[in-house]
Amino acid sequence: MTATTARTVANVVLASAGVAAAYVVLTTPPLRRLAVRAIEVWLGATVPMYLVSQARHAWVESGRAPRLGSGQAA
Repeated sequence: MTATTARTVANVVLASAGVAAAYVVLTTPPLRRLAVRAIEVWLGATVPMYLVSQARHAWVESGRAPRLGSGQAA
């Protein structure tokens, strides 16, 4: 078996396992609720952090001076 064939077979096996797992999760109500809750938590944590990091990056790239906090001298 060549490396290309082995890689293709492995990809097909992994894709089949993924589809089977998705089917089980979607057809089992407790697992479906768990999956939906996990997605909500993941999106609730990662999306705001991504937006904050992008805003910080844009601020730095704009060349503006950093804002001074209260009580700091210029």
